[in-house]
Amino acid sequence: MHIGVPLETQTGETRVAATPETIKKLIGQGHQVTVQSGAGINASVPDSAYEAAGATIGSAADAFGAQLVLKVVAPDDSELTQIKSGTVLVGMLNPFNNDIIAKMAERGITAFALEAAPRTSRAQSLDVLSSQANIAGYKAVLLAAHHYPRFMPMLMTAAGTVKAARVLILGAGVAGLQAIATAKRLGAVIEASDVRPAVKEQIESLGAKFIDVPYETEEERECAVGVGGYARPMPASWMQRQAQAVHERAKQADIVITTALIPGRKAPTLLSAETVAQMKPGSVVIDLAAAQGGNCPLTVADQVVIENGVTIVGPTNLPAQVGADASALYARNLLDFMKLLFDKDSQLVINLEDDIVAACLMCRDGQIIRKNG
Repeated sequence: MHIGVPLETQTGETRVAATPETIKKLIGQGHQVTVQSGAGINASVPDSAYEAAGATIGSAADAFGAQLVLKVVAPDDSELTQIKSGTVLVGMLNPFNNDIIAKMAERGITAFALEAAPRTSRAQSLDVLSSQANIAGYKAVLLAAHHYPRFMPMLMTAAGTVKAARVLILGAGVAGLQAIATAKRLGAVIEASDVRPAVKEQIESLGAKFIDVPYETEEERECAVGVGGYARPMPASWMQRQAQAVHERAKQADIVITTALIPGRKAPTLLSAETVAQMKPGSVVIDLAAAQGGNCPLTVADQVVIENGVTIVGPTNLPAQVGADASALYARNLLDFMKLLFDKDSQLVINLEDDIVAACLMCRDGQIIRKNG
């Protein structure tokens, strides 16, 4: 099959959907691969590395004209016009955006959005959300250290002792846990909160203190368990008690990193404006939910704002700041997913009996398969 890898044109996007490592494996399976010239430059992969792996370097039209196109993010309108009807498209295609899905269906594209893969052990190797969130959690701590006007670790010097930074992490999914681990390596004192009781052991195993907000009703307990590895919206009574606990911890914190997301919905508010107003001057907030409205109402997507001496940063694409490794992990995710699309003779077979393939299929033959809302 002819596989195309175009250059990502979204502002700030440095990642690429295939690396020489994965292209070599695709070619070994009998596929032909065309990479748009310059597609890997921002991920530290020159055209010559792709050519050495066996790929052909071509234009955007060559890459988008392939039978199967690999993307990082959903194509914009100008890119869609270059994709022919019947093309198979695989990438992070924003499955909760019905407009994008409808446009791909209108073009006759067979589209697979990997964000929709079930959170099961079988799907772990192609879990793009986890691989990229892991990077975001790591980078969030480094970004916080950049904006924080003091040291992270405790230092004992001839000029006196510097206290370790107090870090509060809200949300202990993949990004939150990686943030805990990274902040610990940098010598910070860490507290973390999450609605799911199951993560307490993980938080404590990484060296952070778990902020426990007890459940008072069975409804609270059921919501906390979550669905498919994700948290569910919690009842107002529990949210009020958690908000108070977070409020008290945030006033003492030097750095707050918020990571709470609910797929397809606006991010929950975890850090109120009133809380920020009582934080210490020089404190830093890194809001990883900025793309979905933010966990703090003061967050502005892709901007740094200062409120009452508190620096609030709202990055929407931290993995792109680690383009080389983010691309390497993402490309492996794609490679593992494509194993489900081909038979032993490397022929395309869309097996809807496979729960992963069925979950990721957004549209096919002009028909929308999955619609939200």
